[in-house]
Amino acid sequence: MADDRQQNTRFRPPASRRRVLAAAALAPVLAGLPARAGALPARPGDGAPVEPVMTGPADWADVGEALGRTGDMRRFMYHTGFPRWDLTVFSRGVRVDPALALGTHVSFVRYADHSTLLMGDTVVTERELQGFSDVLHQHGIEQTAIHKHLLDHEPAVWWIHVHAHGHDPVAVARGLRAALEHTGTPLAQPLAVSPPAGLDTAAIDAVLGVEGYVDDSIYRCTYVRRETITDGHVVLPPGLGSTSAVGFQPLGGGRAVLSGDLALVAHEVQPALKALRRGGIELVELHHHGLTDEPRLFFVHYWAVGDAVGLAKALRPAVDTTDVVPMPLKGA
Repeated sequence: MADDRQQNTRFRPPASRRRVLAAAALAPVLAGLPARAGALPARPGDGAPVEPVMTGPADWADVGEALGRTGDMRRFMYHTGFPRWDLTVFSRGVRVDPALALGTHVSFVRYADHSTLLMGDTVVTERELQGFSDVLHQHGIEQTAIHKHLLDHEPAVWWIHVHAHGHDPVAVARGLRAALEHTGTPLAQPLAVSPPAGLDTAAIDAVLGVEGYVDDSIYRCTYVRRETITDGHVVLPPGLGSTSAVGFQPLGGGRAVLSGDLALVAHEVQPALKALRRGGIELVELHHHGLTDEPRLFFVHYWAVGDAVGLAKALRPAVDTTDVVPMPLKGA
């Protein structure tokens, strides 16, 4: 298992051309021009990446009010979910539970330099995509990826990863809400759902080497990268932008849909793809979620249907090709 491995730094470049380009892009900001919501401030004078700081729910009351929904604390992150329970989406003939793969999730993190980072993943229909993007642009919220997380599905749904970094998180929250209001995303609190039933969760945990947890009607297991991941000049807290997520949607009789993604560095991609296919798991997409992450991360999304414990056994070899550890549940 990855717990026993030493961190592999051979593939991390000694100098980042992306950071040089990012610094050049910041020149107008450093010259005194107003920064957009998504613009990164300058790296500190000593060149060290800025660390996140712990906050509490009270620190985000204004952000929650601007978003129109109260979030929760997940270690350093103020997290808010907007599941698309207004949509009825089928993939491979299976109705996709919104909690499995149709949830908009956004997180805010405070940093030692008093700046705030927004990162998230938003779910929109193809009809909503262009208008949603236009409103994000108007409010200075960046798009770092536009892609799909599901195979053949109806209606067509897209996933847009969003990013903003500045000193006015309330303005960012208002801009995000304005964009969401151009979609059918329900802004009210989510509907009550039944917890997952009919799954041998203890066996799943034993196979995957994690302690899973209930997330609405889905059973979820999560891993985090062992490395320190940076985004521009800030350190991403574990669980933000670098997780390998595993979701089981119960189908009854011990069967489930398996859907999720693996967070990988470049040299892990091919072994992971081969391991997934050896396990009979379908490949959905290989792509980036961010623009300035170091080390550079790739994400492989996958899909399978079958006996839940059997699916966990098929997935485990692919997980073992990556340098991850289980994400602790405390504070999750």
